[in-house]
Amino acid sequence: MITAFVLINTEADVLPEAAQAIADIDGVYEVYSCAGAVDLIAIVKVAEHEQLAALVPGKISKVHGVLDTDTHIAFRSYSNSDEESSFEIGLESGV
Repeated sequence: MITAFVLINTEADVLPEAAQAIADIDGVYEVYSCAGAVDLIAIVKVAEHEQLAALVPGKISKVHGVLDTDTHIAFRSYSNSDEESSFEIGLESGV
């Protein structure tokens, strides 16, 4: 599975509509509106790089109100919850 973070700038007056339209695209896992240098961050999960290559310029960039995108592909994930759950393997509940 390939995970990418797509930073998106939109026209201000259509931000909520653009965010929902992007969230409705197959392969888009979540979309966050945020403060800062970008308006939206979309988390994309696809099986192959070719799907990502088609998804961002072919679908996300064409959503009404999207001005530009900047895509970052994840190599590895780190999480406290993953580490904690690994210590629970083999334990019965209530122990």
